[in-house]
Amino acid sequence: MKILIVEDDFVSRMLLQKLMAPYGSVHTASDGSEAMHAYAMAWAEGHPYDLILLDIMMPEMSGHEVLAAMDEDQKKRGLYGSACVKIIMTTALDDPANVVGAYRQGCESYIVKPIDRSKLEQALEQAGLLDPRALRYP
Repeated sequence: MKILIVEDDFVSRMLLQKLMAPYGSVHTASDGSEAMHAYAMAWAEGHPYDLILLDIMMPEMSGHEVLAAMDEDQKKRGLYGSACVKIIMTTALDDPANVVGAYRQGCESYIVKPIDRSKLEQALEQAGLLDPRALRYP
């Protein structure tokens, strides 16, 4: 699985990278602009991301803005539903407006920080990226 982690906080980015390493090839971006560049490059190379973990609260370009731009791009490519890149939002905000807004924009799941392996695996299962019978790490 090809994974992009978009997180402006260094410690959170490194934690997510460590948690996701067993699941595939992990790339990182520290803001929305870097994320959009990585996303576009992956499509240009013919190997789009399978999963994007996207922080909501970032400077300059929020996760909601990135999600909307990626959704618009995929629609232009004629991709809908299960053919789209799976996007899981990550945030410190646990308020209904953010959750509903993220789902309306096309995210697969939503994880409230602090993120741990069990929350992450649950989100991966919800997105259809992890078999629930798969081996779990302690």
